[in-house]
Amino acid sequence: MKRIALISDTHNFLDPKLFKYVDQCHEIWHAGDIGTIAITDELQKHKPVKAVYGNIDGHDVRAVWPRDLRFNCEGMDVLITHIGGYPGRYSHFIKDIITANPPQLFICGHSHILKVMPDKKLNLLHINPGAAGVHGFHKVKTMVRFTIDSGAVKDLEAIEFGLRA
Repeated sequence: MKRIALISDTHNFLDPKLFKYVDQCHEIWHAGDIGTIAITDELQKHKPVKAVYGNIDGHDVRAVWPRDLRFNCEGMDVLITHIGGYPGRYSHFIKDIITANPPQLFICGHSHILKVMPDKKLNLLHINPGAAGVHGFHKVKTMVRFTIDSGAVKDLEAIEFGLRA
């Protein structure tokens, strides 16, 4: 059993309120647009981090984190990328990969819109945690927290932790 704190789109900003939720988890997953490598360095002081780079990330972030990350967590096949789209409207960056070999859990960021939705056609769960930073059009900073246990997502929470202002 593993408790996950899922964030995206920090854009080089970490709200101190975030750590109230992160510190209760085993790992932090970041779905891109990190900002600078200092952000994941700071997150790693709290918990182990898995991350991907996003479209705004520079060479420092891209030298450490991949564009796409696929791995197994507690019996669940997980795929994380930054620009992923949504069920029925996947991005051209990832559509062929998802269609040919669907993961059980597909995570992306980019839109700054928190969404959790099943893709019944591909039999996967799609999660976008919204945006945890202050750059963008979103009004509220968001994240998602959940547990993976024996290949299943459990106890999923959509968390708002403050206005973007």
